[in-house]
Amino acid sequence: MITLPDNDNNTDDPMVFIIIGKAYEQDGGEGIDLHIMLRAPDDDSAVREALNALSEEGFLEADLDQIGTITEAPVDEPHASAYQGALEGEVAIIRFG
Repeated sequence: MITLPDNDNNTDDPMVFIIIGKAYEQDGGEGIDLHIMLRAPDDDSAVREALNALSEEGFLEADLDQIGTITEAPVDEPHASAYQGALEGEVAIIRFG
């Protein structure tokens, strides 16, 4: 009997991603450091959804530096609330500065 190997990377549930970057509200303006948390089936979809959300918030441009998945719920704010929002299908944008 042939069985498929058990692989922790294959999940039917969307993963919660965190994207770290900088976004710009004005052309040539100073960038705003931010973290974006959202659920998506893969990293390409996560980047696309993050850029769409930034555009809807009025950002003209963004430099996305890092992307990763969150394996445990954060305990510190504002990431704990953003994580909960991401689980509920929101795209959470955390601004710094």
